[in-house]
Amino acid sequence: MKITPHFTYEEMTASQTAARNGWLNKPTDIEFQNLVRLCQFLETVRSELGRSITVTSGYRSKQVNDAIGSKDSSQHRVGCAADIRVSGMTPDQVVATLIMKGLPYDQLIREFDSWVHISVPLTPSTPPRKQALIIDRKGTRPYQ
Repeated sequence: MKITPHFTYEEMTASQTAARNGWLNKPTDIEFQNLVRLCQFLETVRSELGRSITVTSGYRSKQVNDAIGSKDSSQHRVGCAADIRVSGMTPDQVVATLIMKGLPYDQLIREFDSWVHISVPLTPSTPPRKQALIIDRKGTRPYQ
């Protein structure tokens, strides 16, 4: 089912961990509404970058999130975050470009120079934090 022209429910909820264990990875109604906001934002990102986006991780149920060792406070848990790769761009190029364009992201995290975590605020009325970070073997630090 398409959520927006370029993003589907299936890709936003896909989980190898859930599939392997026979678990559902189904968002609640509120979490689905967050996914809609996230996908709308990803459409803006796609348009600004002029390139296709691959979502490698979207919504995660508590069970899936716990199984992969992620924090319970992860924005993936509530449908507000996705890990993405952008065709023809490095994660560093993606983060730098999105910062430069001034998009209203909540978080941009260049993770292990392999993908970009991107999120929208937890509620539609919450202003975006515009927090940009790097996470790698050296730890977590501001993106510069």
